[in-house]
Amino acid sequence: MFWSSQLLLAMLLNGIVQAIQIGAYAARLAGVMSGRIATSISLFNLFVTGSRLAALFLTPMLGVLTDRAARHVMAVPGSTNASIAGLTDQLRCIVLAGSVGTACGALLLPTFLLLFLRGIRAFERTGSLPGALMRLGDPRVWLLVVRSLRLPSVARLRLLPFGEVPQRLLLFNVIVTAIYAIGVVAAFDASVIDVNHRATAIGLSGLINGIATISFTLIVDPTSAYITDQAVRGERSLETVKAMVVALSITAVLGTLLSQILLGPAAQVIAFAARMTNGGH
Repeated sequence: MFWSSQLLLAMLLNGIVQAIQIGAYAARLAGVMSGRIATSISLFNLFVTGSRLAALFLTPMLGVLTDRAARHVMAVPGSTNASIAGLTDQLRCIVLAGSVGTACGALLLPTFLLLFLRGIRAFERTGSLPGALMRLGDPRVWLLVVRSLRLPSVARLRLLPFGEVPQRLLLFNVIVTAIYAIGVVAAFDASVIDVNHRATAIGLSGLINGIATISFTLIVDPTSAYITDQAVRGERSLETVKAMVVALSITAVLGTLLSQILLGPAAQVIAFAARMTNGGH
């Protein structure tokens, strides 16, 4: 059976995770607008950590789908190609859900910005980040969140100075996002390509995501932080930071779409690496 509760839940979780990660971009803009850079960075880290925690709930769903395909491969001789193809299609649906989540996060950037600005003000009033987060339990806060929902203005987007955003930053963001989007998914796909080395293949997912995270930390994050600092010092305009946030969001969407092309080759590479790790047997 192609569709299952685990597949639908995995798609929902991945969409939410990717939307939250995009929403975190608005923290830098909120820091410039409020002048509270350190606080905004703290909120940014909170969002990113929250999205990675949510991603941990995605992994068991992938495990269930992979186990079903692996059992079919081992139980039915000659079913390997069909089982791999079926699993790969399911994984592509999960990745596609991530692309949809990324796009939704990009469209809701104005709302995320308002939430960050309100979060900064709440933190200043309470003096405690957990105290500020406790306000999320107030129904009135959620009513304000619903009322603050808004989409970007196309007319305003056209006026943003996208030419001032470094092209290398955007290129690396596409690549890093594409790798991160399929790091875990491709490893689970590889575990069915070679069922004899399933554990090794799945274990390699942490290494792949680690490389993507380090690349983001070394290249994408410092450059975007530097542009934000320049805006705070008055060396760049606020509009440049807005352009950077929008451009990073768009390139993140492109990166998740690119990951669809990379999924198959990445799974093959991981399966090969798993065999080599086990001595090529």
